[in-house]
Amino acid sequence: MRKRVTLIFPRHLVNVPLTYRLAKDFDVAANIMRARVAPDEVGTLVVELSGDIDQVEAGLEWAQSLGIEVAEQAKEIQIDPHLCVDCGLCTGVCPTEALRISAPNWKLEFLRNRCVMCEQCIPTCPVGAISTSL
Repeated sequence: MRKRVTLIFPRHLVNVPLTYRLAKDFDVAANIMRARVAPDEVGTLVVELSGDIDQVEAGLEWAQSLGIEVAEQAKEIQIDPHLCVDCGLCTGVCPTEALRISAPNWKLEFLRNRCVMCEQCIPTCPVGAISTSL
């Protein structure tokens, strides 16, 4: 089972070795998509967790018991085909190649199953054709 979540750490918990504990204690792999963690600041970590469904849920319950807020990722990348000019700038920042332009039509393709919601493409789009939706 795979589950994408956002973890929000209070200032006093940013030093908790969360991904290590999830792996060691719950046998849950954590693929970090995006992180903003600094000493004495609220931390945010977007992760895709994979493992047995019961273990993933147990690991998330443990994190919540520490005071870490868990929010499920329900957003998806949306591309407005009326705004998109197929310039390809977004393809250069996409780490998973979910966005690509290929011959012979040279039109932007979005492979939703490869997208990890890093959102790097959104600010890169010069015409604002890429956004998120719930």
